[in-house]
Amino acid sequence: MLRRNSMPSAYLSLPRPRLFGHRGSSAAFPENTLPAFQASVDAGLPYLELDVWASYDGAVVVHHDPTPARTCGIDVAISSLPLDELLCLDAGFSYSTADGGNFPFRGRGVRIPTLEEVLLAFPDTRVNIEIKQASPPIEGLVVETVRRCKAQERVLIASEHDEVLARLRPLCPEIPTNFGFLETTAFFNWARGGCSGRYQPPGQALQIPPHWQRQKLVTVESLAAAHLAGVEVHVWTINDPNEMRALLALGVDGLMSDYPDLLAKIAMGNNSSSHS
Repeated sequence: MLRRNSMPSAYLSLPRPRLFGHRGSSAAFPENTLPAFQASVDAGLPYLELDVWASYDGAVVVHHDPTPARTCGIDVAISSLPLDELLCLDAGFSYSTADGGNFPFRGRGVRIPTLEEVLLAFPDTRVNIEIKQASPPIEGLVVETVRRCKAQERVLIASEHDEVLARLRPLCPEIPTNFGFLETTAFFNWARGGCSGRYQPPGQALQIPPHWQRQKLVTVESLAAAHLAGVEVHVWTINDPNEMRALLALGVDGLMSDYPDLLAKIAMGNNSSSHS
């Protein structure tokens, strides 16, 4: 099977399994912030996973939801605010300890970062960039930011929106992508049909949960089909140590977790046992 592009990416050059800090170390720090990303890198994970939107004035910012209500306590669309106002929000406002009784990062200056800040802060880290915003389109802004930071060799750009990926891929054929929702459905239809007939994978990595609507997605059969097509399988969001071990034993290519320290420890133990 042919890759969408013939240029190898450094993003895919590291040994597998690929270990991702999901929104950074988001169990212990406010998600999608520089402290969360730093903690994930400090845990030894070579990959960060993050989400992006664009501000009203065209800056690409790192945040999961369309509004900062859940993280910052401000219920207004990110795309309606200029960057200078977004940078004034307290991204540590809502993060609480497990018992919900303490807000250790509130008022500590933790803020929503720009994509450029993250790429420049962690120049040796691979970054999985998920475009959350479908309209108005921001693919050009994202690609421009990545190239300005000279990071195109160490990123994968993802989206669940098929229309985002359709607009994105012609802009950056050298950058690997995931599969959109409909593309993922098409892959599983092909796999469940016995991998018969021609199939050209649209991206380089299926990034999926273990289950979807009571259907098990990550199986020996689906992994074999993906690998037959030359596609990697990265699974999110895995926080249970037993599930981490089971998926690594199954042969997944990557795991995303809110607990980078735990994931690093489990993966190290898995590698030790597999070579003993």
